[in-house]
Amino acid sequence: MPDSKQDASLGEVIEFVKTYAKQETVDPLKGAGRWLAFGAAAAFTMGLGLMIVLLGVLRLVQTELDRLSTGSLSWAAYAVTLVVTVVLLVITLLRVKKSTLSKEPK
Repeated sequence: MPDSKQDASLGEVIEFVKTYAKQETVDPLKGAGRWLAFGAAAAFTMGLGLMIVLLGVLRLVQTELDRLSTGSLSWAAYAVTLVVTVVLLVITLLRVKKSTLSKEPK
């Protein structure tokens, strides 16, 4: 005769499978959504801030270096701004840390 303490009812097995499925699918997706939302918000605000800074660099070069704002060298202010943009992009890409969604924050 089987021991009744070791026998699991069908309802308990179904409940266990539901709990396990939720734990392995729904909970990680919530974490991924939060991770993506913070990443998107950070990218938007950083992009907006850098755009304002670069516009300031362009206006600074055009204002302080009069020769670069008129005549045949008027393109040079934009070239300076492009160089600053590339430098900031390289610095940003070097600072990005690749992490996975499965790792817990330290």
